[in-house]
Amino acid sequence: MDFKRYLVTAALPYANGPVHIGHLAGCYLPSDIYVRYLRAQKRDVKFVCGSDEHGVPITIRAMKEGITPQQVVDKYHNLIKESFEQMGISFDIYSRTSNKIHHETSQEFFTNLYDKGLFEERESEQYFDEEKQVFLADRYIVGTCPVCGNPNAYGDQCERCGSSLSPEMLIEPHSALSNSKPIKKTTKHWFFPLNKYESWLNEWIVQGKKDSWKPNVYGQCKSWIDSGLQPRAMTRDSNWGVPVPLPDAQGKVLYVWFDAPIGYISATKELTAQWSDYWCKEDTKLVHFIGKDNIVFHCIIFPAILKAHGGYVLPENVPANEFLNIEGEKVSTSRNWAVWVHDYIKDFPDMQDVLRYVLCTNAPETKDNDFTWSDFKDRNNGELVNNMGNFVNRAFVLMHKLCNGRVPPLHPEVMDELDRTLLNEIKNAKTVVEADLENYKFRDALFEVMELSRKGNKYMQEKQPWIVAKTVGEKPEDQKLIDNCLHICLQLTANLSILINPFLPFTAKKLCYMMKVVDKMLDWENAGKTDLLKVNYPLRAPELLFRKIEDTEVATQVEKLRANLKQNATVTDTASQEIPNSESQIPNQKAEITIDDFVKMDLRAGTILSAEKVEKADKLLKLEIDLGFEKRTVVSGIALHYKPEEIVGKQVTVVANLAPRKMRGIESKGMILMASDPDGKLIFVSPVENAAPGSEVK
Repeated sequence: MDFKRYLVTAALPYANGPVHIGHLAGCYLPSDIYVRYLRAQKRDVKFVCGSDEHGVPITIRAMKEGITPQQVVDKYHNLIKESFEQMGISFDIYSRTSNKIHHETSQEFFTNLYDKGLFEERESEQYFDEEKQVFLADRYIVGTCPVCGNPNAYGDQCERCGSSLSPEMLIEPHSALSNSKPIKKTTKHWFFPLNKYESWLNEWIVQGKKDSWKPNVYGQCKSWIDSGLQPRAMTRDSNWGVPVPLPDAQGKVLYVWFDAPIGYISATKELTAQWSDYWCKEDTKLVHFIGKDNIVFHCIIFPAILKAHGGYVLPENVPANEFLNIEGEKVSTSRNWAVWVHDYIKDFPDMQDVLRYVLCTNAPETKDNDFTWSDFKDRNNGELVNNMGNFVNRAFVLMHKLCNGRVPPLHPEVMDELDRTLLNEIKNAKTVVEADLENYKFRDALFEVMELSRKGNKYMQEKQPWIVAKTVGEKPEDQKLIDNCLHICLQLTANLSILINPFLPFTAKKLCYMMKVVDKMLDWENAGKTDLLKVNYPLRAPELLFRKIEDTEVATQVEKLRANLKQNATVTDTASQEIPNSESQIPNQKAEITIDDFVKMDLRAGTILSAEKVEKADKLLKLEIDLGFEKRTVVSGIALHYKPEEIVGKQVTVVANLAPRKMRGIESKGMILMASDPDGKLIFVSPVENAAPGSEVK
């Protein structure tokens, strides 16, 4: 489609902490690269983002720090906004969901769906803190994880082992607000019937996006749709958030994942009076940049809400990245195992482009990748300093030394194959880089830019104008050879400034200064041209584009990480899964156990005879399992991953000697073992071959 305008969004960072480099690598750097490229193409583009300021973790942090939720979000909104600005993330607007315009826009969406009769009103029993007189969302409930024994597991997930939980599964659950034991109390909420949009989502995504969306995005969406969609509550009991705009909804707010994506719309409204052109016209290309933990919300839930409302464009693409680990371990905000952006800027002033470069070359575009300080140093010293920096510096130094500081002419009569080949490489580079950028292959695009620089270095080394200069006194015509070499190298440098600008904007500006050209030269239409610098034009003396990083600097950063880890070893992780790219779902290894610990578990092969949903519990299935010597009832938190009819007859591994406990009034005798993949999908741990029910697992 011939799109007339582009709307690019980056996931709203959660305002209960600063941003780290995993956030940058996940979505903010890729989105900025893409937008800078579109702007250089002179396309009509708006780049919107803002702080996500509602939700349970913010209220918990406020409670722990003895301040108000508004004070929490004010603090981190300003810190996050400043970090983005310093890193050159060029939003057209960085808004916040506590703004009045966002509350009004979110409430309008809710009212629109409510007036159409789309919501299902449901009463259910939920945990209630009598001391604080509030209903407790899953994240407000803390207890011991039944899987790994973590005493600080949340009611929706254990941050230590990654298990998906429900409050009923916790051992000795208590309120995170008062530490008291909660009671059950009836409350009412409004559910969006996601199941009614399942066939439409199947047609739009499963059939329509198979060849255009990244495999990790498409695969996760298909898995959710294939597993069957269920109605989801769009309201919560809380006093912090967007109030539900109904007369009988006091003390209730919109679910954070209902209002947060609408923040893109409200931010666009805040940015321009023509906001509807970018959201409501079919010739707009909407692209969401997110981390992989936000895929379902941006690809399934938010589009279904837009469809239900009507009149809005849907995302043309959602190029989500995977996670970036640090020094071989997943990022952990609680343990302070992270490289914080604001700290990096203090420790490495005026080196934003080095971090942008390393994060892009090592971007987790197709799989989780690892950031290490030694790799950071090696890439800077070996690729930026020794490759691009060295090439540009030599070209400028030799131009000043051998050509009187001016762009020398090109002499076609003495051009050779090396000259013509490099000129063609300059012209072709634009096409290759452009194709990669259009297809969100930013790592490949940056490689091609650096490859052009490498070719320039190789060309100069083969031409050796400094050697040719020694014979110019005897052979004046050799000056033409020098002129040709440096003319081509300077035109290549001009092209590098254009091609590198989406990735390293601070470096591109420095190159423009050295070449004494205005920023307009960075327009994409100029890429591939070999006459950008006019003959006899005086250029400034060279400045070093990059500096070397010393081993001691790297050692300091690694030691800082280790010191933070030691200092925060006993702190419970309060990071939310609502933070883009905050935590991988693959857990770290647990503490070492002995063989005596292991043999205490009685693991048995079992066969699921029947499965049914537990009433008023979205996550629970009641399973009847044949263990050979008896039939057992086991309650398992897998309802969001499997339909009951899909798993009847499935062989599973059961912890048969786990003490019985009641969940939703049902006595559960045992636990089935599940693995969790990087996307959070639960997978049965089953025998490869059929085993007789009751067979011991050793």
